[in-house]
Amino acid sequence: MPVRIAPSILSADFSKLGDEVRAIDAAGADWIHVDVMDNHFVPNLTIGPMVVKALRSHSAKPFDVHLMVQPADALVEAFAEAGADILSVHPESGPHLHRTLMRIRALGKQAGVVLNPATPLAALDHVMDLIDLVLVMSVNPGFGGQSFIESALPKIEAIRKRIDLSGKAIELEVDGGVDAGNAGRLANSGATMLVAGTASFKGGPGRYAANIAALKAA
Repeated sequence: MPVRIAPSILSADFSKLGDEVRAIDAAGADWIHVDVMDNHFVPNLTIGPMVVKALRSHSAKPFDVHLMVQPADALVEAFAEAGADILSVHPESGPHLHRTLMRIRALGKQAGVVLNPATPLAALDHVMDLIDLVLVMSVNPGFGGQSFIESALPKIEAIRKRIDLSGKAIELEVDGGVDAGNAGRLANSGATMLVAGTASFKGGPGRYAANIAALKAA
């Protein structure tokens, strides 16, 4: 399967976010990626459940919600009710990762685990049966527009092997500094889904389709 693209609306024009979601959907986005930051677990304060709820009617594509919050448990249900389809959490964002993932699944949503650049693969050891997605951060979370960290590539390859050995259809997503210059290497390393903010939204709505096509063709 060709690599798919989840444009991060963190790079969209927030003054017309509904229009931006419709435009990026029409341009070929496979998922809509929502970066939730709490100015505590990571720098910056971004999007809450009310915004996700308001945007839900603007696209039928899956809403891929990345919770960069601490604690995550307190917000899982609110984002699920707001319209998230996938909820991804960091092992560091709460004391009981297993319980958090079980709660996400009990709400009828897909569950993901996010690995920061310094988070070891061992964080996945006892939760592979509960996850639908592994999100590899190829930057340190908290800001858009950062440069890709090259050490993410061998990490992606190692996770790809784990997923293949598990026999499960787990998505392998990469977020951070993704562009047409490295998208091909990420796909070749085993990624199935690429989060791209700046690379998707640069140039305005008239460029969105070409931007996504370039990422998929890389």
